[in-house]
Amino acid sequence: MTSQDSKSVVDEDVKVLHSMGYAQELSRRMSGFSNFAISFSIICILAGGITSFNIGYSTGGPFSVTVGWIVGGLFALMVAAALGQIASSYPTAGGLYHWSSILGGRGWGWATAWINLLGLIFVVAAVNVGVYLLTKDLVIGPILGIDTSTWGVNEQIIGLCIILFTQGLFNTFGIGLTTALTDLSGYIIFVVATLLTGTFFVYGAQNFDLGALTTFTNNSGVPVESLVDGKVVAGDPWTPLTGAFTAFLIGMLYPLYTITGFDASAHTSEETVDARRAVPRGMIQSVFWSLVFGFIMALSFVTAIPDFAAAAKEGANVWFNLFNALPCPDWLKNVLRVGISVSNYLCGLACVTSTSRMIFAFARDGGLPASGFLKHVSPTWRTPVPAVWTAAVLAVCATLYSPAYGALSAGCALFLYISYVMPIAAGLFAEGRSWTDFGPFTLKGMFKPFAVLSIIGVGLLAYAGIQPPFDILINYGIGIIVLLVVLWFALERRRFKGPPIGADIAQRQAEIRAAEQAVGGAV
Repeated sequence: MTSQDSKSVVDEDVKVLHSMGYAQELSRRMSGFSNFAISFSIICILAGGITSFNIGYSTGGPFSVTVGWIVGGLFALMVAAALGQIASSYPTAGGLYHWSSILGGRGWGWATAWINLLGLIFVVAAVNVGVYLLTKDLVIGPILGIDTSTWGVNEQIIGLCIILFTQGLFNTFGIGLTTALTDLSGYIIFVVATLLTGTFFVYGAQNFDLGALTTFTNNSGVPVESLVDGKVVAGDPWTPLTGAFTAFLIGMLYPLYTITGFDASAHTSEETVDARRAVPRGMIQSVFWSLVFGFIMALSFVTAIPDFAAAAKEGANVWFNLFNALPCPDWLKNVLRVGISVSNYLCGLACVTSTSRMIFAFARDGGLPASGFLKHVSPTWRTPVPAVWTAAVLAVCATLYSPAYGALSAGCALFLYISYVMPIAAGLFAEGRSWTDFGPFTLKGMFKPFAVLSIIGVGLLAYAGIQPPFDILINYGIGIIVLLVVLWFALERRRFKGPPIGADIAQRQAEIRAAEQAVGGAV
């Protein structure tokens, strides 16, 4: 593409954004690969694919890790495709919130925004707790030789503050820097995941029996063993004894926590060139390649388990015990340790980017307290600086309420997938009626079947997400529903106008010009 062609495409992007009533305040510098890379970086199979491995294994054994990964990955791919059709019609930073408002009404959009925001805060918190734990257990202890056995919640909070502070700085200094890091992250994930998978197959594989690798074993209720004064002691099970179907559903949180966050492609729409094509492609391809590489990687882990029954008793330590037992050279293991930690850090960095764009977009339409402050874009860096640091602070606050990684990861998957299905549900009823303006990417008649299956699937996920040991989320869920209903009918129904539609778009043109002049131009 020549520079003239590129300028023409960007001009069309800006024109589409203006037609929806928004100014081009953010810098549109992301390529199609960069849009893919930011979602691929957030999915990061080296994050959830490792830190939540026990969620799958400790529920349904090898079946939940292998077959469960395929089922969960295909479901995520279907959801991404349905969202892709909507994104192609409405390429805005608000993403899910904007789509729900247009297709289902401002109240539905307002609720989508808050649920999506909660999910994004959970994902920033969960990923960065994972960064802390992996860095502590893989780098600080084994490589640097520092004793971390006495580290607790206080050290975790300090570590999170340091991690999020640096991620906030990177996100402040322009989308160009963030894009360079997330592009690099995409390559690092491919390389490290391939190296890790190969290492497990070469040095750890002990079982290639396809029947054994796809056998369902209900591991719920199995006591988790630990060493106390040199003696093996059986403690509480990772998850209480439950039926096989429920155990399988809980295990689905393993692939679905991992393969989530792909709405980042949508949240960076206003920074992406040829967004109506690049954003759907970015979401779908990030899910597809995570499904493929993640499955092969998960399969390599299972083949390295010498005793399936004994591994079920290891709880959250099952993957770490496998990795530490690999008889590979120390230098190779250290390279993998550093690579995994760096990948997870860059995953957290991309999560902050996505969350800040959602906060910016919702504030732009007056949906948040202090919206005038939160919608501000730095004319120097062309980034929503207040939104960046708000995302970082809220993520730390989330870990103060629930520092446990399992609850944070389950909350992330639950809230994000509910927010994904809300615009899809609205589109189910709006397609062909109020929704007749489609972008270049469509499912050609498959949107409605995908929408119905997505709604059913998220309903099952919600059921799994409130089972022990994640039942702390019941408090979140009930409290959030009650609070949203009260706030909407008591205040927001009259105050919140939602995104611009109809005549409001025309009336905003003067504001659009002023906003773009304030940051130095439309591009």
